[in-house]
Amino acid sequence: MRLVSYRRGRATPRLGALVTVAGEEVVLDLQRLAIDMAQERGTVRRGRSFPGTMLGLIEGGPALWQEAREIVGHGRGLAERGGIDALTGGRLGLPLKQARLEAPIPRPPRNVFCLGRNYAEHAAERGAEAPTHPVYFTKAPECVVGPDAPVTHHAATKELDHEVELAVVIGQTGRDIARAEALGHVFGYTIVNDVTARDLQKRHQQWFKGKSMDTFCPMGPVLVTADEIPDPQALEIALRVNGETRQKSHTSRMIFPVDQCIEVLSQGFTLRPGDVIATGTPQGVGAATGRFLKVGDKMEAEVEKIGVLENKIARPQE
Repeated sequence: MRLVSYRRGRATPRLGALVTVAGEEVVLDLQRLAIDMAQERGTVRRGRSFPGTMLGLIEGGPALWQEAREIVGHGRGLAERGGIDALTGGRLGLPLKQARLEAPIPRPPRNVFCLGRNYAEHAAERGAEAPTHPVYFTKAPECVVGPDAPVTHHAATKELDHEVELAVVIGQTGRDIARAEALGHVFGYTIVNDVTARDLQKRHQQWFKGKSMDTFCPMGPVLVTADEIPDPQALEIALRVNGETRQKSHTSRMIFPVDQCIEVLSQGFTLRPGDVIATGTPQGVGAATGRFLKVGDKMEAEVEKIGVLENKIARPQE
């Protein structure tokens, strides 16, 4: 499934699934479709209603995830039989062009966990040795923004930088997770752009401040469930600024693959549903080339099988 959090106008974010019907991308409303499917089948869901948020779905566990797949199939069937109007007329979905996508998890339940220097070429371009053990830091959840949201060029920095990363979303609670079992704890994958104020990163001699300013964690555009990406180490990854490729690599070049990152992070530490792990960036960052971001720049962070996360650099709002 390709899951999204979306808004219709100014309404609060809702849980959706992105599908293609007759060549057009459509956002299905899973909560409303769950009601429609139950009515068609003459059944009633036991317990609470189907969740209306991404986090609610993730926390619901495998049985709820399977129900979500059935709901997506139901919505796709309605659209294929009656056209997109069969969805939009009953507010069961809408064309993607009419939806406003948010970050898949608009407000992660905890800090976003990140890997530093997880590509040898990136470590080298920053003048550092490749680490012998995963290096973790965090970004504040409040800095998460969605696709097309502006990224603020705060006055506090003169060295604004980009970092495209494959991000992992945990689906099942676990501590001391064995590497062989680690991918079984993954709900899905998305894209994070680990925007960084390099001068603040150097000045504060740690990474949290320079990476956690408002809007510094674009995420999205979709969350692809793990069954559609069985091998997270088999993906092309790239970032473009104003159409020019600045970063281009492959997730197979990670020093510490996803399963090892999860194994080590979970040692003595409980991972929970909805936790986000950004797995590091490849070479080509502005700190290595001296080409920092400026107001008006358009960033396109891309990961194979997930899509493109677009954001522009903007001045601080008055």
